[in-house]
Amino acid sequence: MQYIPNILFVIALLAGIGFFSNNIRKIIRNIRLGRDINRSDNKSERFKNMAMIALGQSKMVRRPIAGILHVIVYVGFIIINIEVLEIIIDGIAGTHRIFSFLGGFYDFLIASFEILAFLVLVGVIIFWTRRNISKIRRFWANEMEGWPKNDANIILYFEVVLMVLFLTMNAADLQLQNLGAEHYVKAGSFPISSFITPLFDGMSMSSLIILERTAWWLHILGILIFLNYLYFSKHLHILLAFPNTYFANLKPKGQFKNLDAVTQEVKLMMDPSADPFAAAPETEGEEGEPEKFGAADVTDLNWVQLLNAYTCTECGRCTSECPANITGKKLSPRKIMMDTRDRLEEVGKNIDKNGSFVADEKRLLNDYITPEELWACTSCNACVEACPIGIDPLSIIIDMRQYLVMEESAAPSDLNVMMSNVENNGAPWPFNQMDRMNWSQEK
Repeated sequence: MQYIPNILFVIALLAGIGFFSNNIRKIIRNIRLGRDINRSDNKSERFKNMAMIALGQSKMVRRPIAGILHVIVYVGFIIINIEVLEIIIDGIAGTHRIFSFLGGFYDFLIASFEILAFLVLVGVIIFWTRRNISKIRRFWANEMEGWPKNDANIILYFEVVLMVLFLTMNAADLQLQNLGAEHYVKAGSFPISSFITPLFDGMSMSSLIILERTAWWLHILGILIFLNYLYFSKHLHILLAFPNTYFANLKPKGQFKNLDAVTQEVKLMMDPSADPFAAAPETEGEEGEPEKFGAADVTDLNWVQLLNAYTCTECGRCTSECPANITGKKLSPRKIMMDTRDRLEEVGKNIDKNGSFVADEKRLLNDYITPEELWACTSCNACVEACPIGIDPLSIIIDMRQYLVMEESAAPSDLNVMMSNVENNGAPWPFNQMDRMNWSQEK
């Protein structure tokens, strides 16, 4: 009978890790649906980016209040969960505070965890207040209605509950240590939970043990539940921010990529030895089909863009900096990323159901993102610069624009006129090349 708690703990641990691993495999599979792109260059620069942006939170603190609070919650939540290692070992082996042999260092660790837990609680309460009472505009945009808004609050509630359980567990443990309860060795320093222990005065030892064990079980089960909640949540960025910043585009932000097929055609045109009547060689995609220009659906995007979509924190910094959005246009870079992720999840569920993707007569273009949104973009890169973890909504917008222009001939009329003028006159204006300098003769 004494081994039943250990067995139950191992079952819960294996189930939690197993479910999490299965969901991570789905994410990796979905990301790999994107086109291949080489981001293996400049490894030192990429590691520097990851260290500065993902680990060092260098772009978060550009907005000091939110940035500093985020750093506290981030560092606190990660470091506090180092204690999870001790909880796992205790749960499997049936021990209690197995690292207590570390003596003074263990006391320092527990004290640090408690202070950080308290700071996390303060930070989360301020975040909740900013989001729900102050109602900061970027948290109340149209794309944040429904699940995105609820998801953000659920994460905050999760963190509050986990921190309260952690401090309650320690407070009950401290009281049991003071009472000399068997199995509760004197270990640890409790600068925060010591203020909670007076609430337990008068409780019997058996009641305190039940309280401590309940808080202990709920804390570890809560962590396992939260781990698996990440898959359904914007909070997935705490894992994906690291690969996302590593694989970010290192080229200058104003530099756009050239389509290989168009480049080959231009080279052919400029080659004096080329046969002018020869057809340009077709580039083929999967299954021998001609390669598309641009992107109409998530499988036309590259895998880094799909990684970006899963990594999006929905913080809205990109949208709050977007000049098109500020001036009332329909475009929201945050919505572009959220729509891409939603469509990718839909494609993934289609594959889960059918074994392979079965055409569903839907696509990212029009069904999720409208041409009106795409053409509102000024391609200024403000959204890319503002993102705290290196996400690039502009690359998706440009790829989808390319599809509209080169596959569907669906550019706005003004743009079509401009392109016709460039083709016919060598300039955006409707003047013959011979008349281009006539203005200089005017008096």
